[in-house]
Amino acid sequence: MKRVGFLMEQVADMDNLREAFYKAQQGKSAKQEVISYRENLEKNLLLLQKQLLAGDVQVGKYQLFKIYDPKERVVCAAAFEERVLHHALINICAPYFERHFISTTCANRKEKGIYKALALAHIAMGKYKYVAKLDVRKYFDSINHAVLKQLLRRLFKDKTLLTVMDTVIDSYEVADGRGVPIGNLTSQYFANYYLSGLDHYAKENLKIPVYVRYMDDILFFGNDKQIIKKQIENINIYVQQQLMLKMKSPQILPTTESVAFLGYRLQGRTIALTTRSKRRFEKKYKIAEKLLATNKWTEQEYQTHIMPLFAFVKHGYTKKYRKRIIEKVSVVGV
Repeated sequence: MKRVGFLMEQVADMDNLREAFYKAQQGKSAKQEVISYRENLEKNLLLLQKQLLAGDVQVGKYQLFKIYDPKERVVCAAAFEERVLHHALINICAPYFERHFISTTCANRKEKGIYKALALAHIAMGKYKYVAKLDVRKYFDSINHAVLKQLLRRLFKDKTLLTVMDTVIDSYEVADGRGVPIGNLTSQYFANYYLSGLDHYAKENLKIPVYVRYMDDILFFGNDKQIIKKQIENINIYVQQQLMLKMKSPQILPTTESVAFLGYRLQGRTIALTTRSKRRFEKKYKIAEKLLATNKWTEQEYQTHIMPLFAFVKHGYTKKYRKRIIEKVSVVGV
């Protein structure tokens, strides 16, 4: 694929920077750091423009906090001015990442997402005898900086753009030269692109008939268990040698059994929530009800949080479950 250049001028264009600001402030417009930035908007954007064109951006002001969703993760909240930078980069670069993805790579893509990945996997469950389930060990924490930079240079040739991307990558590490921060918009695109070579290898070299990836969660299908085992061996070799990562122990299951994928359980004609997802939903729903009842959230804030929560559980076979939890929380009170 031909590399693309001359993008930094587009990234640093004032119209793009204004759009980046408005995207970055969505849902956060009442926060003090956003208010302060907005009060001197043109001055701040001109400063960012100058830094971008010089390839000398200031990044790395992270606030770290832990979430349990469902397992423990360390999330990095970048300073607001850095979030504007991330949006400015992705506004322009996203289409070039997009060109490299296969059709069944589903994370961070328009008209894809979790529900598209589920639909693709659910259809395949009814067509093949076996499903292989793979994921990468500590994926975001294990991404190799040197490999990521090399991969980015296969996509872009704009030296200033690559310098800025290198600075963003180097602003965070878990171990020596490894890790991208969960929470950065750029991290989502870098991490998705990092495994895109594996996607092409799986489809074009290993000839896997149905292969679905959502970030580092992978399902693929086939009718011959021995062929699937060999395909897994080759994937492991590729991931270790080309990407410097380690896979978790793989699973090969008959499609007549259930398989957990992206917080759901696929079996036969049904899509159900996993037990862990049910617990997470109940916990988050109780918290949301309490914050609304104690006036810590407005009705608008409550709806902003509760709508995607219910959208997630509604996608599974959960009508009776949802009714039971709503009644339970109402009886217990908040």
